[in-house]
Amino acid sequence: MIKYTRFFIIILLAVCAFGAKAQSQSTATTSSPYSRYGLGEIDPSIMPQNRAMGGIATAINKINNFNTINVLNPASYGFINYTTIDVGLYTNIVNLSQTGQTSVSNANFRLSHINFAVPVSRRSALSFGLMPYSEMGYNYKQTKANLGSGSPADTNAVNYLYNGNGGLSKAYLGYGIGINKHLYIGANVSYIFGNLIQTSSTEIPNLYGTLNSRIEQSNSIGGLNYDLGLQYSIDFGDNTRHLTLGYSASTGSSINNTASYIVSQYTYDGSGNQNTPADSVVNRQSTQTKIKLPQINHFGVSYQYDDHYLVGADFTMGNWSNYTGINKGADVKFQNSKTFNVGGQYTPNGNASNYFARVDYRLGLLYDQTYLNLYNTNINKYAVTFGFGLPLAPSETRTTFYKINLSAEVGKQGTLGTAEHPLVKENYVNIHLGFTLNDKWFQKYKFQ
Repeated sequence: MIKYTRFFIIILLAVCAFGAKAQSQSTATTSSPYSRYGLGEIDPSIMPQNRAMGGIATAINKINNFNTINVLNPASYGFINYTTIDVGLYTNIVNLSQTGQTSVSNANFRLSHINFAVPVSRRSALSFGLMPYSEMGYNYKQTKANLGSGSPADTNAVNYLYNGNGGLSKAYLGYGIGINKHLYIGANVSYIFGNLIQTSSTEIPNLYGTLNSRIEQSNSIGGLNYDLGLQYSIDFGDNTRHLTLGYSASTGSSINNTASYIVSQYTYDGSGNQNTPADSVVNRQSTQTKIKLPQINHFGVSYQYDDHYLVGADFTMGNWSNYTGINKGADVKFQNSKTFNVGGQYTPNGNASNYFARVDYRLGLLYDQTYLNLYNTNINKYAVTFGFGLPLAPSETRTTFYKINLSAEVGKQGTLGTAEHPLVKENYVNIHLGFTLNDKWFQKYKFQ
């Protein structure tokens, strides 16, 4: 079984490498029109096992004595005592509805993460990997009659086409250490990079001889960001019960942006194919700017009874009102975000011979007041989460352990708005699949 599992890991790593390459080529990985603003939809940088529990992570380290890589709080690395690998995949299914419009459904699939952790000493470990930081992906059309005036006359309709794709990735290196038995601290240094490409086009399809116009904005982003974290853990009884308090913060650093802005004109041929742009009215290349990221603070608490249950809650505040950078439209306000997460897992008996008694059953809730306010309307997100931790048979020497983590998030984001200021309501399902390996790679053997 070990040979097959290692082969499976090699295949997963190859998929991850391919996925990382595809991500760097600005492939759209979401279908949300709200990803149009700012840096797109921000990813919380957590594993599937945390997502299934409502997204709790700030006060999480080991789960049922199984090592997990918790990038959200680097202090948790200090609890890692096995070499740990976590790789995963993600799919998103979303239904978009708007007043007076036919609803549309889309699905996307991508790599979600590839993470490693290696113990350095009894109470410290290094971690490194690649995760998504944000996602941008939308494609929608608005039509107004009579040359865009919106009057009832059904002549010379104008189509407004909006498209965006790309995303930012986060490559990180972190270290966590236990100061003593109870207090752990840690830090990550991350390089955030990627491309965001957006176009807005104006077309008048029924008026012969009219030149259509397109604005293309491209942003190539790269820079360092830092995460700090601490956890304080108190053990009870026979050291199988743990109360953990956690705090972590992502610093508000500035990162670089190389922007281009092109305004072009184009036509269609008789078959409906777009011709080569006839002219570039504006062409500004390689404009250097800075993007000021917000400071994000996470607070959490958890209580765990090993091999039986875990419960916890998180609260997150993002200082997005101080964000300075790209995609701040006239119709949007950037506000401070607030996120509440609550959840846990139940394991009937982690040491039982019955397989289903050793499975982790996870459930959670989340509420997110996002950083977007459109037309004086907060864009909020509500979701219920659930999932499973499925253990696989360990190695014969019981130095290698495996687990498959499956999570689903079912929720909604946004609202329909008004006739004057229409918004979009999203009903979505996010599914994450992760494979976690705990292995003693570095150990001394004694020979008789």
